Amino acid sequence: MAKRKGRPVVHAATVVALLASSAYFTYELRKDEQAKVPATQSVTDNAQQGSGKATGKETWERLNNPARSVLRDGKGAVIATYTDGARTATLKGPTRTFTEPSNTSTKVVTNDWVRLLPEPWTKGAEKQQWYKDWFKQYNGSEEDDIFAFAFQYTPGAPVKKDDQGVQYEGHAFYGPLKSDGVDRYEQTDFYDYLGIPYTFRDGTTKQPSSDRLRSVDCSGYLRLVYGYRARYPLRSGNESGDGLPRTADAMARSKTGVDIIKLQGPSPWYVRPTNIDVLQPGDLLFFKMDHRTGNHMDHSAIYLGPDTEGHKVFVSSRKEQNGPTIGDQGGVSRLDGNGFYAGLFRTAKRL
Repeated sequence: MAKRKGRPVVHAATVVALLASSAYFTYELRKDEQAKVPATQSVTDNAQQGSGKATGKETWERLNNPARSVLRDGKGAVIATYTDGARTATLKGPTRTFTEPSNTSTKVVTNDWVRLLPEPWTKGAEKQQWYKDWFKQYNGSEEDDIFAFAFQYTPGAPVKKDDQGVQYEGHAFYGPLKSDGVDRYEQTDFYDYLGIPYTFRDGTTKQPSSDRLRSVDCSGYLRLVYGYRARYPLRSGNESGDGLPRTADAMARSKTGVDIIKLQGPSPWYVRPTNIDVLQPGDLLFFKMDHRTGNHMDHSAIYLGPDTEGHKVFVSSRKEQNGPTIGDQGGVSRLDGNGFYAGLFRTAKRL
């Protein structure tokens, strides 16, 4: 476990008050459901929300492509999805609305909550005590998840500091401008945003750059959300090992997590995948955008799911917007259609 300096400590009463007043999240409460372990059903490829049989009790279903377990409620609706080899889990919970009115009319209304399991999922894990305890804690919970963390760095996000005065939430930027006054420097990681040294599990300590305070590039943003906030293991660089690497290309090519959409076609540009329906909220997305980076993936994002118009939307930190956004500047944040980012999307991973 990496040593953390200035790790945020927020009291429960403060969290409740902040959630209640947040302009980013709208909650529609539903009843908590019991963490039971029903029998496993048949194995298929596709899970349709609400297509299961109404049995009056929770049931499990095994799915392929990728191999995963789906939990349905007594009415047959999917309430949780767990992918073999991944720690990312998607649970159904209170409905929230995510917007960024200063930069786009896009609105994502979702009841998906993306959380990390204590360990990668395996077939039959629903019978293990660690899972029963985890599900009991998070089923129907409003505790911050991956989506909540992600939007705590978009424009207008309120500032929060820990007991040591370290700001760990609030609008993030991408990086300082270069001498041309147009392009921006990359290589801004989560510890640059925090402005504090960070010691990784391998013992390496990284020092923040003072001119990059409150900044994260595209992969640094993913490390801030999944690593520093959600506590997914992080590597100090791109070297082999356990954890999320530093750059978008290293993330895309690493053995960490599960490859949901693999690279296709000839390098260096590869080709856009023909089927993106396999994506699940919380998946990491990778793009090929710049001829100067050879065959490397050079942009990364977090998949949110459909917006209110049915478009597949993502959030990422990018130069044109100068920070994390679901906005339209430099290209709409959509995977479907013929837009800039849609055309350059290449591969996806589930942590």
